[in-house]
This record gives sequence, structure tokens and C-alpha cells, in this order.
Amino acid sequence: MIRLAILALFLVPARAGGIGSPAGAAELKLSQADASRFARLALACVRKEYPNKPDHVIKDAADVRGPRSQHPAFYGCYDWHSCVHGHWLLVHLLKEFPDLPEAQDIRAALDEDLTPQNIKGELAYLEGPERKSFERTYGWAWLLKLAAELHSSGDPDCQRWFAALKPLADALSVRYAEFLPKQTYPIRAGVHPNTAFALAFALDYALEVGDLRFAVLLVQRSQDYFLKDRDYPAAWEPSSEDFFSPALMEADLMRRALKAKEFPGWFHKFLPRLPPNILTPAAVTDRSDPRLVHLDGLNLSRAWAMRDIAAALPAKDPARQVLAEAAARHAADALANVASGHYEGEHWLATFAVYLFSTPQP
Repeated sequence: MIRLAILALFLVPARAGGIGSPAGAAELKLSQADASRFARLALACVRKEYPNKPDHVIKDAADVRGPRSQHPAFYGCYDWHSCVHGHWLLVHLLKEFPDLPEAQDIRAALDEDLTPQNIKGELAYLEGPERKSFERTYGWAWLLKLAAELHSSGDPDCQRWFAALKPLADALSVRYAEFLPKQTYPIRAGVHPNTAFALAFALDYALEVGDLRFAVLLVQRSQDYFLKDRDYPAAWEPSSEDFFSPALMEADLMRRALKAKEFPGWFHKFLPRLPPNILTPAAVTDRSDPRLVHLDGLNLSRAWAMRDIAAALPAKDPARQVLAEAAARHAADALANVASGHYEGEHWLATFAVYLFSTPQP
């Protein structure tokens, strides 16, 4: 059963959906001007060491170190995972806009950071037993997404950077494989440990690099955790620090982990009603607050999840139109606030914005 589902996933792209766009659903396309703006935000922070919020267990007095000495590749952007996905943003924009005015600066940054020696240093950091839960699983997911982005490019530089990064991607794939059988229950949080998000990006990576064994495990655990979910209490969302919708992240995973014909039935049992709070952009009251500004990220991730889900539903499914229109509202609200002048949001929101643009037109 699971192996057949995996084969179906290989034959049908994960982002494939029904035919036709819902009436009134605005097209979302990344312009070169916006790509430059987002690239500049990422370039300003991937090598900005301070301020920094390390996820670091200090094992002894000698282990009190600065970010760059711990993480020679990913020391910037306030925290490790944001630096990783800032690099994903740069790779993605380089692929989409090879003639971007910032392309030379992007290549220079990637050349400086994604070296075999730097990745060796990242691996050395992970070796200690106190690092077992380091960046589990949000940072793991973004590292694999970065590796997948590099692998999918025919650019010789991207292939060279992928080769440098691959030992770290391999190490984190092993960590997934060791951890998932021990994780009895999924984490349904609206922040970093969200299990559905981590499985979704890991599955994208496994399919991109052709790691069938890893993909089978990820689909199996996705179905173990979520296949029987019914009537999810989405009306309880959001919490004030969320940057994910647990409900929508789960559905966005399951469109990957089920056959295309199975997903609509599962989805309508999982969310038989789409409550107004899910369809209405969350209000952000203070963009200088590092937790409250998470809600800008929530609006962006809701938008990409709703677009993905809508694209996976049949063309005549009423929920397709509702989700596409709600996604457009969320996108319009959040994209206006990516560059707020506050580093609390600017060090990471551009990645969510660029990923939103990569999702399919429903």
C-alpha cells in the first residue's frame, strides 16, 4: 500500500492539482523587482552574526562560544534555522532570476558559506550527545529544503554547493530516520516543532533526490500520525505566537502523502467546515515584538498552504474557490509587511514570502 502510494507520488508531481483557476483568484507572480528586494533582505542578514539567538546547550565552560565559531556556514540571520532558509531563498531566486542584479553578491555569499570545510564544522557541532535535539525538526526541514533546491538546479555552482552540503543533509536524514519511529505522537504546534511541516519538506527532499527508502518512511509516519484525523478544531486557531496553522500544515502534508484521488475525501473529513478565523488574515499589533510578528509569517504560510490545498482539490470542489480567495487575502496582507524596518521580522519573513510565490496557481 505505502510503496504503491510512493510510486504514485513519483509519477504525479506533488504540486499538481485540478484543471482551471477559480474565478476571482488573483494570480500571484514574483516580479524581478520583488525578487531583488527579497534578495537584499537575505543578503543583509545571512552573514550578520549579531544579534543572535542560539539554540545551544552549553556542555562546559569552554563551550561558551560565538555563533560563527559554532556554525561556520549558518551563523547569521538571528538564528540557525533562519540562516539556513535565508540561503534557500538566495538559491531559489538565483534559479528563477539568473540575471538578477544581486546575482553576483548571491554567488559570493553562497561560495563563502557553502564550502566543504564549513559544512564539516557544522557536522562537528552535531556530534555531541547534547546536540540530539538541535533544531529538531524545523531547522532539519529547511536544511533538506535547501539541499533539494540546490539538487534541482542545473547550475554548476549549485551542483558544487549541493555536493558540499550533502554530508549535512545525509546526517539530518539519518536523524529523521532515527527519531520518527520513536516519536509516538505528532506535535501539532503553530511554531517550530510542527511535525507536519517537517515531514512535508523532508518528503519533498526525498522525492527530489530519489531516496525511496526515506520517502517510504515519511509517508508511513504521515499516515500513522494523521490519516485518521477527523473534524479538526480549526476554530481554535490561531495562538498569538503562531507562524503555522496546524490544521493547514497537516492538510498540506497529506496532499503529498496520499494519492491524488484520496486526498479530497480525507480533507473534507478532516476539515468539514472552514471557520472564518482560518480564512481571515491574523492581526499583527507590534512588528518590533519577535513573537507577535510571527503572525505575519502565519499569514504567509496560510496563504501557501491554502494555495497548495486548493490546487490539489477537484476543479468543481467548492472549497477550492474559498481557499483560493482566502489565500489571496492573506498574501495581500502579509506581503505588504515583509520589510517593516524591524529585524525581528525582516530576518526571516522574506523566505516565507518567496516560498509563497513558488506555490501553484489554484
